[in-house]
Amino acid sequence: MAGTLKNVTDADFEAVVLKSDKPVLVDFWAAWCGPCRQIAPSLEAIAAEHGEIEVVKLNIDENPATAAKYGVMSIPTLNVYQGGDVVKTIVGAKPKAAILRDLDPFIQA
Repeated sequence: MAGTLKNVTDADFEAVVLKSDKPVLVDFWAAWCGPCRQIAPSLEAIAAEHGEIEVVKLNIDENPATAAKYGVMSIPTLNVYQGGDVVKTIVGAKPKAAILRDLDPFIQA
């Protein structure tokens, strides 16, 4: 999938996500997932508008270990990690406004 969001892998997940000094929203997705493609532009926009939260993507087909570790059973799943822990989980395709509401504790309006 094209876009400006950084792709993370099983190999660099800990360094990029768990050790980040700011909240990180991880989009668990797959190329065959229609709803994942639907929310991608919203996530790109959120990343561009809110520098206080990092937005990255993890392809579950290419990186099954991380998806399994965090119990990702359906996609899209958006997990917010802070201080190495999952502090918020958003499952399913939602409009940008709904995603922003879910992210409210982590972003400045």
